[in-house]
Amino acid sequence: MTIQTDTFQPVAKEDLAFVGTEPVPALPYYDPHYFDLEVEAIFRKSWLQVAHVCELPEAGSFIVRELEFAHVSILITRNRNGDLRAFHNVCTHRGTQLVQERAGKRALFSCPYHKWTFSGDGELMSAPDFERFYIDKSDCNLVELPVDTCAGMIFVHLDPEPQMGLAEFIGPLAERLNTLTVARATSFSEYTYEVAANWKLTYDNFQENYHLRFIHPRSGEAAGGESNPFGYPSHYGFHGPHRTQTIWSNPDPAVKPFQLFAFAEGVKVSIKDGLDMSNRDYFGIFPNLFLLGNAVTPFSQCIYPISVDRTRSVIRLYWVGDDDKASRRFAQEYAMATALDIHSEDRAVIEAGHRGLRSGALRHIQFQSQEVLCRHLFNEVDARVQRYRAAQREGKQHEC
Repeated sequence: MTIQTDTFQPVAKEDLAFVGTEPVPALPYYDPHYFDLEVEAIFRKSWLQVAHVCELPEAGSFIVRELEFAHVSILITRNRNGDLRAFHNVCTHRGTQLVQERAGKRALFSCPYHKWTFSGDGELMSAPDFERFYIDKSDCNLVELPVDTCAGMIFVHLDPEPQMGLAEFIGPLAERLNTLTVARATSFSEYTYEVAANWKLTYDNFQENYHLRFIHPRSGEAAGGESNPFGYPSHYGFHGPHRTQTIWSNPDPAVKPFQLFAFAEGVKVSIKDGLDMSNRDYFGIFPNLFLLGNAVTPFSQCIYPISVDRTRSVIRLYWVGDDDKASRRFAQEYAMATALDIHSEDRAVIEAGHRGLRSGALRHIQFQSQEVLCRHLFNEVDARVQRYRAAQREGKQHEC
């Protein structure tokens, strides 16, 4: 176990200059055409986290997820063998969405329009008057999507033949993710909210601490200390398209008695569950997921673009085991209430940022070294968009 001390050495800006130091163009943060390119080049070409295995506890369990940016509804099932399957939530007769519920348990799925009925493996089981069609049943199974898991989290891919599997995509970070509470979680607390802002602006807010002392003077008061008054991270890491930072831990936080009680209860549960109490890492998994490796408040946020100027955030705190006493429930509820407080402080300023950029007043935005993860995300996004653009141009030239 690594013990954090009150010694803090900020990361030198010279050590982060390799990510870039020039101003970043503002247009990609509000331009509808650029957003359309992101959907095609990134969100249709990346593994996307959409759920957790604890949501499908037994054979017959299913969940539905909507990805508005791609106009896609996904049905995820657990079959009789316990395997996860993912399908477009679309009847193969005439395209009607098959399932309207968000979650449940059933062995068969019947289309409300003409009662074509499918198994949890996507196989067409029956269809009224099928003998009058001009096709075999085996050609009418649900359209399948790649699905896989890492650290208990369920990922899907919108490309039926992704260029790499999930394990290769996550890379060495998978081993570290598997040490987090999320990998063993049996339940979670969740809330969602929408922000009138671009998805990158929303994500960036949660990967820099430059704003803490201005936007979170109350809820973030425990983040700073004598040697690090602004709560800056003590380390940054870059792992292909993904990124990490080590969140500095204040050795002498100013907490109130009821906060201390909630924290102490969370610590007791975490130690009992064998979790690493020293883990203070932030994991940014490309393109739109991040997790905090804090054993006491095991936190994830998935940021889903809805349109160029609207974003949905799904916040989850993951738990191991059931609420076996009131103090444990209090610790969980307090952790969620704290997260809600922090995010309520962020929302207005994120939206104000989007409105300002959308006005066209700025051609560029500026990033300092403490915002290096924001720059890294932009670099990864733009590199994929430019490759996609080049491939599109090359394809059109071949057509000519």
